[in-house]
Formats: sequence, structure tokens, C-alpha cells
Amino acid sequence: MPRFEPNPQRRPALIAGASSGIGAATAVALAELGHPVALGARRVDTCVQLAEKIRADGGEAVALRLDVTEADSVEEFVTAAEAALGPAEIVLSGAGDLEFALAHEMDSEQFLRQVQVHLVGAQRLAHRVIPAMVSRRRGDFVFIGSDCADSPRPRMGAYNAAKTGLEAMARQMRMELEGTGVRASVVRPGPTRTGMGMTASPEVVGPLLDDWARWGFARHPYFLRASDIAAAVVAVVSAPRGAHLVLVEVQPEAPLAEREPKDSGASEDAKGGR
Repeated sequence: MPRFEPNPQRRPALIAGASSGIGAATAVALAELGHPVALGARRVDTCVQLAEKIRADGGEAVALRLDVTEADSVEEFVTAAEAALGPAEIVLSGAGDLEFALAHEMDSEQFLRQVQVHLVGAQRLAHRVIPAMVSRRRGDFVFIGSDCADSPRPRMGAYNAAKTGLEAMARQMRMELEGTGVRASVVRPGPTRTGMGMTASPEVVGPLLDDWARWGFARHPYFLRASDIAAAVVAVVSAPRGAHLVLVEVQPEAPLAEREPKDSGASEDAKGGR
């Protein structure tokens, strides 16, 4: 007898933050594997367009409003998604935004809003879906973390604190869920080209990049694509039961270095025995 029953081939997936970036890329990747996806975000119109594309490509998708800072919105999203697709087998907590600022200069209410989205919002989603997963004795809950949780970066406002708290909560949940059949995992992106923070003005971005370079956070200019992170999420949830990819960190590979020219003189000397 196997230690675990395998996951079903069709696994309904709930995606928080599905209107763009990592969430949208993950929804597409999971749909391509045959999993139905519920796209949740505040920008419902964008989710509707993505759901239409997924269905046109042969997948199964629904688009629903979701604001993880509102308990009622989380409840309505999960209820509607499961009514349409079935009980959630996969949940991605990927909702988030980013406002650059010095920690001590950031307005406290603005700081709190960031924590509400990245940390408290993830807990709201977990609170709603994980008890049913525990009852079914299987499920994957994936948090989108950040390498800022391991190495905080300057001028990131509340993002460092929120993501550090998020990853700590995920580690706690992994211990608490041990033996239930439910896997709580973190996918930790490095610098990734998404919509987050891309509207910041040059006056904000210039000092930020200067500080990043000064503290060793800008070794090269390459960024990850959202699809790179989606591939990591797919790997986590596709691991066979009995194996748990607890933390997957993804960093952008550096550009290929220029090859050093061969020293022809030295080669000739070697041939001649000199």
C-alpha cells in the first residue's frame, strides 16, 4: 500500500492576485496542466479577460472579485470558486503591491495597508480554506514570499517586514500541519519583472538603486519573468505526495560573462616546450 493516495488529476486551484504578474502566469501554467483555476483580484475586468483566454485555449477558469484585506471578500471568493470548480486542492497566496519608502518616513497607515495585503490577507485566505483541506487530508497552500525575507533591502517601505512575517507564518503553519496531508510551502522570488513597483518615479527609483548597489543587491541587471516563478509554483504543487518542497527560492541567472581570449603566445610556448 502507498503511504499516500495520489492527488487527483483535476485539482481546482484558487489564485489570489491573478490579474497580473506571478498570479496570472501561475493561473495559465496550472490551466495548461488541466487544473481548473479561479482567478481572484480587485481588477475583475482583467481577470475576466484572462479567464476568457484560458477557456479559449481549452482550459477551465472563472474570474471573481477578491480583496484579501476584506474578510467578506475572501469568504465570497472561496465560496463562489468552490461552487463553480469544486473543493480547492491548490491555493496560491500571491496578492500584493509595493510602495517604496524609507521605513521611518512611510506614513503609518500606508505601512499598515501593506502588511494587511501581504501578511494578514494571506492568513485570511489560509483561515478560510485550510480547515477543509485538513478534513480531506490533502491540499497545497503556496505562499509567494520574497528574498527580502532573508536579506532585507533598503527603501522597501513595509515590504521587508510583511514578507518576513509571511515566511515566518508559513514555517509555523508547516509545523502545525505536519501529519495532516496538507502542505504549506513558500516560493521565494528574487528580483522579478512584474507590475509591482513599476510605476514609481525616477526620483524614487534612482536613490533606491543607488542604495541597493551600495549594499550589494544589484550585482547584475537581469530580472526574472513571472513565468519563471509560475514554473516554481507548478513544481511545488506537482511534487508527488510524500514529498514536500518546503521552500523554493528563484533568482535571476546573471548574463553570460565574456570569454577571456586565449593567450596564443602562451600556447606556442607550451607547444615548443619553452
